[in-house]
Amino acid sequence: MIVIDIEATGTNYEKHSILSLGALDFNNPKNRIYLECQAWEGAHIDPEAIAVCGFTEDEATDDTKETEAQLIAQFLTWAEGIEDQTFLGQNVSFDRDYVKAACLRAGYNYPFAHRTIDTHSLAYMHYVLHGKEVPIAKRHSALNIETIATYLGMPEEPEPHNALTGALYHAEMAHRLLYGKKLLDEFNAHEVPDFS
Repeated sequence: MIVIDIEATGTNYEKHSILSLGALDFNNPKNRIYLECQAWEGAHIDPEAIAVCGFTEDEATDDTKETEAQLIAQFLTWAEGIEDQTFLGQNVSFDRDYVKAACLRAGYNYPFAHRTIDTHSLAYMHYVLHGKEVPIAKRHSALNIETIATYLGMPEEPEPHNALTGALYHAEMAHRLLYGKKLLDEFNAHEVPDFS
């Protein structure tokens, strides 16, 4: 699976741009990629969204950085060598839709499937199977990345958000939820809780 995380200028893939993309191969986690780009010309920039991922407006529009089209071309080339190209991540439909929109804007075929593996859904199922009460806020699941990381014995994701760090967190969370054991060296110091 391709564990993926995207940081963008906002939450609407049709009017906002990718700023950074981090990914790794779940079956070969040392195979990683991190890319940054400038927002495409005319993309909307939400100041709150770029602050979350640590970019300034000047950095988001820096024309010395690659274009979104160049970023997505590099990602497509990297992904070619991965056998299982199913996307995995937290609320990964967000990332999938950004990759698809970037492909369309660049004139590339979108080669990935619509189906994804979502760490939120895995965590929800894990809570239920282990008799834990799923936290609810504002009348829906409150299983965000911080809650899931804490549940799994991991530290909270550092701020500002970084696309590669996000992908590493998603991979580690998914592995702990699916197999009950660690995956990445970055989390070796953090034990997997005993859920029995």
